[in-house]
Amino acid sequence: MVGALYKRTVVTWQLNPLANPSANPLNAVSQHIQACYHPAMLHITDLTFRIAGRPLFETTSATVPQGHKVGLVGRNGTGKTTLFKLISGELHADSGTVSLSGRARVGQVQQEAPGGKTSLIDTVLTADTERQSLLDEAETNKNPHRIGEIHTRLADIQAHAAPARAASILAGLGFDETTQQQSCDNFSGGWRMRVALAAALFSRPDLLLLDEPTNHLDLEAVLWLEQYLATWQGTLVVISHDRSLLNKVTDEIIHLEHRKLVRYTGNYDRFERTRRERLELDAKMRVKQQAARRHIELFVDRFRAQANKARQAQSRIKMLARMQPIASVLEENTNTFVFPNPAPLAPPILTLEDAEVGYEENNPVLTNLNLRIDMDDRIALLGANGNGKSTLIKLLSKRLEPSAGTLRKSGKLKVGYFAQHQTEELDANGTAYSHMARLLPDLPESKVRARLGQFSFSQDMANTEVRNLSGGEKARLLFALMGRLSPHILLLDEPTNHLDVDSREALVEALNDYEGAVILVSHDANLIELVCDRLWLVKDGSCGTFDGDLDDYRKSLLEGRRAARRQEKENGTSTNKRNARRDRAQARAANAELRKSVKKAEQHMEKLQFEQTNLEAQLADSDVYNGSTTDLMKIQVRLGEIKSNVSKAEEKWLKASASLEEAT
Repeated sequence: MVGALYKRTVVTWQLNPLANPSANPLNAVSQHIQACYHPAMLHITDLTFRIAGRPLFETTSATVPQGHKVGLVGRNGTGKTTLFKLISGELHADSGTVSLSGRARVGQVQQEAPGGKTSLIDTVLTADTERQSLLDEAETNKNPHRIGEIHTRLADIQAHAAPARAASILAGLGFDETTQQQSCDNFSGGWRMRVALAAALFSRPDLLLLDEPTNHLDLEAVLWLEQYLATWQGTLVVISHDRSLLNKVTDEIIHLEHRKLVRYTGNYDRFERTRRERLELDAKMRVKQQAARRHIELFVDRFRAQANKARQAQSRIKMLARMQPIASVLEENTNTFVFPNPAPLAPPILTLEDAEVGYEENNPVLTNLNLRIDMDDRIALLGANGNGKSTLIKLLSKRLEPSAGTLRKSGKLKVGYFAQHQTEELDANGTAYSHMARLLPDLPESKVRARLGQFSFSQDMANTEVRNLSGGEKARLLFALMGRLSPHILLLDEPTNHLDVDSREALVEALNDYEGAVILVSHDANLIELVCDRLWLVKDGSCGTFDGDLDDYRKSLLEGRRAARRQEKENGTSTNKRNARRDRAQARAANAELRKSVKKAEQHMEKLQFEQTNLEAQLADSDVYNGSTTDLMKIQVRLGEIKSNVSKAEEKWLKASASLEEAT
């Protein structure tokens, strides 16, 4: 099975509305009442789990009601992916329970990308294991009754619509009709991971677990995925640092903090607002509690030794012991980014005139490029993956030379270039400090460390080998190295893939404070909307200005997809017609046995009804009551048997007829 993991388990109910110690008790009671009307799809009770002795979760509880869409958020390293492994059964809790509603199917994107000679569309279709199993059985089973059951079930799960649904999902993720017929081996790992995502979506599990589903997508596919998940019928838990996705799709947030699962109602923006208010309230309550403690302690110190006050002092000592301290509101250290501002240059700092660029001679990827960049530009490149956005970035960074036309730039222009593949070029045995010191040999150690400190590298982290840095920490190192020369233009190709939400917000602030030009390729709509004020569309082998904002671009994509679907319905293809004729022929062959079964059941029922009519006619004759009592009883007993058999025959006939009707 590709793209989906299924698990069946028996639910373990242990209702504990106040299991979350960080939540407001009234909210917990409200959630418990809600759970009575919306049964829990996922129930986590008193979960404790450790890795190498380090606790990730400590006696924490949470529920996900059926049909809810939940965002699982928290800093990198807090245990989000580990929790998914606990839910799927890949890992087991040290104590507590993680349970699902009975017979619930769990779907996930497989970590290993699908491969082989199987076409993309067939790879996705096989992810629905029930459908595939029924189709396989229908080809070999000779039992008419079982064939009827198979076709009834296929109709119930809308198997006839499966190819169109699979094709629609693949199209939304960037695969056109021709591409869908190609084998998986023809595509890179990133594109095959899209196929794995399509398979997980197509399988329609009861509980869908998605871990950073946008990492391998372009903006166009992300916009489609947001709309798809927002209307998806099922229970969803998604790990994501994409603020736009969390806002548009989720109706609840579970936050991993201090080894607890804290549940918030609403999307990500509401979660941030609610959490901030809770932290402020906790801070005020802590101040009040500390004042109350000081007042009680003064009373105890003053009257402990006085006999007439000793009993009251002891009472207050017990009061102090029962008073649970409110945790100090210490926000975790947030990441910072500081891009040094460059010296000003006269505009334009870079121009392209009738330029062409590509990787092979006489085979340009982009042509007719007439573009201009000034110091104050903030530009996002739009366009589906494969249209040439990264190629244009490489041209602007001088990693590719134009094969025709001209590229003019200021003689003092310094360019900063960021791409995720650069992490592979880092020395795994080196440290952040050694990388920066190597590029700035004339600076003293203190200034080298100060440069790293602008990107949240403490002294210990700066001395950590690159192999032991997380993806987000490696990205911050690349940002630091890129900014060392105070570039006039930042070329950023998917800069947020390994950054958590807080780091993305820090990047937004840094880019908005930066006084040079920014050219951005990103699937993060929130980043584009907060940083960029111009949009360039890379499409049909060239690049030009897109007139409108990101909402206009969303609308144009939706309209384009609607138009394509209308065109497909209107035109139809000879291939579709051939497939339809083939399907009808197969259906006729498969239904032959069903027709025989219906006819046989009908003949049997008619025979029984004929006998029933004769017996009832005998009982209607008064002479039968003047004869032998034994004969009368035989007729009555036989009539009872016939009526029972007629009822069973009618049921069998109706079922066979319904199966035939569904199949045809």
